[in-house]
Amino acid sequence: MRDVLRSGYRQSLVHLAWMCLFSSLPNGGAKVLEKTFEEWMRYRDECLRRMASEPYPAGLFCNRTFDMYACWPDGSPGTAVNVSCPFYLPWFEKVKHGLVSRRCGTDGQWVTVNGSQPWRDYSQCEEEMESTAEEEGARRLMVSFKVLYTVGYALSLLTLVSALLVLTVFRKLRCTRNYIHANLFASFGLRATSVMVKDALLEKRWGMELVQVADWEALLSHEAALGCRVAQVLMQYCILANHYWFLVEAVYLYKLLIGAVFSEKNYYRLYLYLGWGTPVVFVVPWMAAKYLKENAECWALNENMAYWWIIRIPILLASLINLLIFMRILKVILAKLRANQKGYADYKLRLAKATLTLIPLFGIHEVVFIFATDEQTTGILRYIKVFFTLFLNSFQGFLVAVLYCFANKEVKSEMKKKWQLWKLDHPALCCAQ
Repeated sequence: MRDVLRSGYRQSLVHLAWMCLFSSLPNGGAKVLEKTFEEWMRYRDECLRRMASEPYPAGLFCNRTFDMYACWPDGSPGTAVNVSCPFYLPWFEKVKHGLVSRRCGTDGQWVTVNGSQPWRDYSQCEEEMESTAEEEGARRLMVSFKVLYTVGYALSLLTLVSALLVLTVFRKLRCTRNYIHANLFASFGLRATSVMVKDALLEKRWGMELVQVADWEALLSHEAALGCRVAQVLMQYCILANHYWFLVEAVYLYKLLIGAVFSEKNYYRLYLYLGWGTPVVFVVPWMAAKYLKENAECWALNENMAYWWIIRIPILLASLINLLIFMRILKVILAKLRANQKGYADYKLRLAKATLTLIPLFGIHEVVFIFATDEQTTGILRYIKVFFTLFLNSFQGFLVAVLYCFANKEVKSEMKKKWQLWKLDHPALCCAQ
């Protein structure tokens, strides 16, 4: 098993785990590794049973053995022993007619390298170089994608935390509208944090040193995947909360524009239930389905698409409602502009402009790619989908914070007042500069 890793399989574990993270390949790295190890254990058990049942030859011979890579029968001194390539290799179908060989010395001992490591020729069992080069290119692309969305989430998180501080520190900015903005910022921040934590867990888990069989068994056990699954559940919750706080923003703006009379305090409580409570309704059944039916690795793969739709249907629903509200708001604004109502509040138009910028940005890519799943797309289309999805999702928090907070005239005016007051309170520092 160690030789498989040394021949190139082990070096790709972390990259395969990243691919599994955003399901950019039809089979995630963790799933491939898990299946390979299960097949390796089956191969080992069959070998041990065969060695125990066959009779020993007379005279001098090299002892039958399982050297962690292949199963070797008794060998005659001074000869080469050939066996078929092990069936547990992920690329076995390409090399099933190949052979791996060892030499039995004249002294009845297997030939070794450096006095300890068994010598063997497994060149016929290695994966073809063309396929390996293609996979290496895919891994490099996935690493580039990971750098892209890591930078995006880090920048978004920094901007969102700053925006939250601005909305909470300045008392004049405390109102229902900004409370909703703050919850939206928090949902984006939690989403970015959950993705980065999940990345760190995958990096730590798949980057660990694997030497003995017990290390593999511990790595692939359900207990070892617990932390990764918790991070996966939290990430799915944060993604749903993100979508439903966008829906809250759209609903609030629509009620504001049509001039509905309502109690903001009562509705704010309903907004909290919609934004933070609705995701629980869908995440809990999805979690139960995964635990009972697909309890493997980090729950990142979608073997049964019915479970995947438990999460995706509410996301699609929120996106479609947002787009419908967007079109309705656009119609209302155009009607009011045509009527040239001078008394129409300017801040409502500014708020509408910001939201009208965000809703299409948020909704369109979700609707476009909702049916083009990671498992159904192939080739260039898959990479295009992954790129746009990761780019928009990771940098979206940054855009939201800028448009809803730092580009808002009310916020800029309040920050300017605070800065002027600070300079008046600290004249010595200002003069020194």
